[in-house]
Amino acid sequence: MSFNSKNPFLSDKRFSSNAVSRAEEVHEAKIIDYNQEMTLSGTINKTAILFLILCGAAMVTWWMAFNGINIMLPAIGGAVIGLILVVISAFKPEASPYLAPGYALFEGLFIGGISAIFEAMYPGIVINAVGATLVTFLVCLGLYKFKIVKVTETFKSVVVAATLAIATYYLISWVVSMFTSFTPVHYGNSMMSIGISVFVIVIAALNLFLDFDQIEKGVQQRVPKFMEWYGAMGLIITLVWLYIEFLRLLSKLSKK
Repeated sequence: MSFNSKNPFLSDKRFSSNAVSRAEEVHEAKIIDYNQEMTLSGTINKTAILFLILCGAAMVTWWMAFNGINIMLPAIGGAVIGLILVVISAFKPEASPYLAPGYALFEGLFIGGISAIFEAMYPGIVINAVGATLVTFLVCLGLYKFKIVKVTETFKSVVVAATLAIATYYLISWVVSMFTSFTPVHYGNSMMSIGISVFVIVIAALNLFLDFDQIEKGVQQRVPKFMEWYGAMGLIITLVWLYIEFLRLLSKLSKK
């Protein structure tokens, strides 16, 4: 059985289907146009562009929050629209060159808003969360690049199973807490809650290895150029998840 990345953007099926289509086009044309194929450098450049857009948008709601302007509408609206763009891109990856920048823009509004809220409650938490996220990304990238961590089928199965378990737990906890007085165990700053946050962060970090592996496979399979935006968008989604989980962990530790 083949296990794929939990990130819907970076699944084996998605990359393989595009690779087959591209291979058929090349076969018919009898040529290979390297300017129209996914490259590692191209994906890195797109990731950097999306990251800058996200940071720029985050600064907008951050500035609004600390200047007394209500940020609920842009923050919540950004989260909703960002999710919609993610869903559309998952079904239409060829539109990712247009949808990915839009996602980064609207998700940035949400990130800026939630970051401002956490910063107001726990001064200094944002810079620590950003630093932890970047360090985690660089460490994972180094471990992957130098083959210290190899993405095997067993590795994929464990990470995917754990990610699905986390998503299911979060969803059930959210639904139950909406209609009852039940308080999910991951709320608060108990040792159990902190332990859950650490576990989730580890799983989010392990998803980075799956992301790197799928992007590398996309390059090797010579998938279409637009998949650079698609892969970059998927990687940004994982980084956003990792950053939010660091915010939650650090906020729990600040309450101690």
